[in-house]
Amino acid sequence: MFSKVLVANRGEIALRIIRACRELDVESVAVYSEADVDSLHVQLADEAVCIGPSPSRDSYLKPDRIIAAAEVTEAEAIHPGYGFLSENARFAEICESCKIKFIGPSAELIRMMGDKNTARATALKHGVPVTPGTDGVMANEEEALVAARKIGFPVMIKATAGGGGKGMRPAMEESEFIAQFRAATMEAQAIFENGDCYLEKLVSNPHHIEFQVVADSHGNVVHLGERDCSMQRRNQKIIEECPSPLLTPELRKSMGDVSVELARKIGYQNAGTIEYLVDEGAENFYFMEMNTRIQVEHPITEEVMGCELIKEQIRVAAGEALSSHVRDVRPRGHSIECRINAEDPYNDFAPSPGTIDMWYAPGGKGVRVDTHVYSGYTVPPYYDSMIAKLIVTAARRDVAIARMRRALSEFIIRGIETTIPFQQTVINHPDFIAGHYDIAWVGRYLKERSMEAEGSP
Repeated sequence: MFSKVLVANRGEIALRIIRACRELDVESVAVYSEADVDSLHVQLADEAVCIGPSPSRDSYLKPDRIIAAAEVTEAEAIHPGYGFLSENARFAEICESCKIKFIGPSAELIRMMGDKNTARATALKHGVPVTPGTDGVMANEEEALVAARKIGFPVMIKATAGGGGKGMRPAMEESEFIAQFRAATMEAQAIFENGDCYLEKLVSNPHHIEFQVVADSHGNVVHLGERDCSMQRRNQKIIEECPSPLLTPELRKSMGDVSVELARKIGYQNAGTIEYLVDEGAENFYFMEMNTRIQVEHPITEEVMGCELIKEQIRVAAGEALSSHVRDVRPRGHSIECRINAEDPYNDFAPSPGTIDMWYAPGGKGVRVDTHVYSGYTVPPYYDSMIAKLIVTAARRDVAIARMRRALSEFIIRGIETTIPFQQTVINHPDFIAGHYDIAWVGRYLKERSMEAEGSP
């Protein structure tokens, strides 16, 4: 086991890793920007190193500063969390060259599965269903249009280097294809410095289902069930649940089996998530991408499966085998997560940075809150707007919904706007209660709400 781990991230995930380290009797090192000096992860780590100014491009996205912090503090390993450098193959290579263990898969696998076009080809090679689409990136918009006609509209334009819903545009018909293709390539170039795009057939009203896999260096590969992440806005997840209310036992087994086989065949190690689209009738599933890191929504898997994924990541990276309870995992109950963001849901979800005047988190049986903020904390404008994750767990889905309803009503955050009012609306909606929603549900609901508001006297 490592004696010291540096956490190359911020916010709740950094705090989550620090706590895992402490329980493993491993010292932790926090890195932070000038904006995060008062964050809890800085206060609770064994050591902390400032790595630069507030913007992430000048701090959390600077590999040289993170490596320097690791070397100065004599950290043996680096946990990247999610976002920032977590799926940066070059950063993983730099860690290796500096003899610092990167807590994640190899740089080769990050590169292979991080490029969506290559990942798609890899999945197809190993027998995982994929949607009809192009075999490679499109050289230009003219070539792309010809390919789109062959696939048949509607199509989804995807940046090969994309992530977080960026560099993706649907083209419902030919007349809008060129404009959408240009928008996707320009966004991808601006964000990822790579404008390459490929095409996939757009699946109507799909569900977003992801399977958690974990593998070690001793030949153990398992999946820890699925998460339904269909409740999303502009490709950003709002509410997730485990297990999915959509999947039949047969479909769940089939998807789990191919997920394990894919991870095994590519030689994957550590935690990863394989994401799928499931069609409206829950009959067919298609590979979408693989995230070679821990996911924001991993706590609902932990709650249902009775494991701690961050600890498993650290153990696997240290050369240990998966824990016996992870290898022989058995699901229990139902878990739901709401991502609490500093956004105004009634002003087009505009960011709402500022000082939290009052913070009261809910509690009680089956309620978990992962956060780095507190009363008096100032939410900076430089980073992702998520300030907390509210996770509830119960024996049955209906009880979990009732528990989330109660927990959201208890959550008091004053001084900034949050997404809690919108999440309360969703949790109480008949469609969510019945499990009848897909990735377009939020968009349809917001459009209907806007039309009703415009039509009101």
